[in-house]
Amino acid sequence: MGLDTMTRADAIVIGGGIAGLSMAARLANEMRVIVLEAEGACGYHASGRSVAFAHFGLGDRIVRTLTALSLFEFREMESVSGDPIASVHPALHIAYSDQRAELDALQEVHDRFECAYEILQDAEIESVMPTLKIGPEHAHRAILDTGSLRLDTDAMLQRQMADLKANGGSLVTNAPVRSIANDAGVWAGETPVGAFGAPHLINAAGAWADEVARMAGVPTIGLQPRRRTVISFDGPPETDVSRWPFTKTVTDGFYLLPEGTGRLLASPMDQTPSAPCDAAAEELAKATAADRVETAPSLDIRRIAHSWAGLRTFAPDELPVIGESPDAPGFYWDAGQGGYGFQTSDGLSRLAARSILAKAWPGAALAAGITPEALSPSRFARKP
Repeated sequence: MGLDTMTRADAIVIGGGIAGLSMAARLANEMRVIVLEAEGACGYHASGRSVAFAHFGLGDRIVRTLTALSLFEFREMESVSGDPIASVHPALHIAYSDQRAELDALQEVHDRFECAYEILQDAEIESVMPTLKIGPEHAHRAILDTGSLRLDTDAMLQRQMADLKANGGSLVTNAPVRSIANDAGVWAGETPVGAFGAPHLINAAGAWADEVARMAGVPTIGLQPRRRTVISFDGPPETDVSRWPFTKTVTDGFYLLPEGTGRLLASPMDQTPSAPCDAAAEELAKATAADRVETAPSLDIRRIAHSWAGLRTFAPDELPVIGESPDAPGFYWDAGQGGYGFQTSDGLSRLAARSILAKAWPGAALAAGITPEALSPSRFARKP
C-alpha cells in the first residue's frame, strides 16, 4: 500500500455496528475518524438483529454496572427525528419453585442498582402476564422490573451515524478490509474502495474481530461468536399484547416480548458456537423456541411468521474487550459485547474513547471497580 495514495485520518474504525459507531461518534469530537463498514448498511449482522431490551437479568457485576451507567443517557437520548430512542417497558423475570436462590440473587442485583420492582407470586404473576402457567412447576415467583427499557436499535444506529458526521467523522460502507499493514506507525487497511490509514486502528468488527487481528498480525483474543435465534408469531386472537411485559426465565429457558399489538417475539436463548457468518435461524432452534413458549405460557403457535438469527460474540471471560493491544501499539480493541452491546453502549463507548485518547476514566466506573485493566486485551496476553 502506498502511503501517498491512501485516505488519511487520525483513527480508522473497522466495523459499523453499535460498538464501533458509538465509540467513533465520541472520538470524532477530538480527532478525524473514518468508520469502515463491510456491508452496504451499518448494523447488518449482530446490531441489526438484536431485540435490544435493557434490563438487569443478564451479565455479571461489570456488565450490569455498564448497563446502569447507560440507562440514564438512553432515557434522555433522542432519535434523528426527535423521538425517544428508548421507552419504559416492564420486564418480568420468572422462576420455578426450585429456582428461589437464582431469583433471590437477581433481587439483590435490583436492590443494588435501585431498580423500581415488585416481587410477585402465583396469581399476581398471572395478572401481569395472563398466558403463563402458574404454580411450583411453572411460574411460581417473579420479579417485575418496572423501569427497564425497550431500545429502538435502528434509531440508536442512526443517532450515532448522525453524531459521527456532525462531529466531522466519515462512514464508508461496502468497504470490507482485505489486508492490514503497519508502516512507520501508520496502520493501513486496503478495501475495494481504496486504502485508509491512521496511527490508531480500532477493531470493532464483532464476530470478525479476531480475523481482523489475525490480518494485522496482532495476537487474537479467542472470541467466540454464538448464534441466537428469534421467532415471531401471532398472539391470542383479538388480544392486544403490546402491554405484555418482556418475560424471561431467571435461568436459561426462553424470553418473550410483544412485537406491536398482535404479534410476539420469542427466543430459546440459544448460544450455539458459530464461525463468523451471515447467521440464519436453524429449524431445530426455531422448533425449540416454539416448544418452550407453548410449554410455559399457554400459547398456541400455529405458524411462525418469520424468524432470524444473529451472532453474539463473547471473550473467554464474557466481558467486553476495550483498549490497546499490548503487542501492537496503535491497535485497539472494541469487541466482545456479547448479548448486551446495545444496553451497555453508552457506558462502553465513553470508556473505549477515553482509552484511545489516553484520558482518565470516569470516577463512577472506577468506583464500581471497572478499571482499564478489567477490560483491557492485556488480560489475555500469553504468559512467557
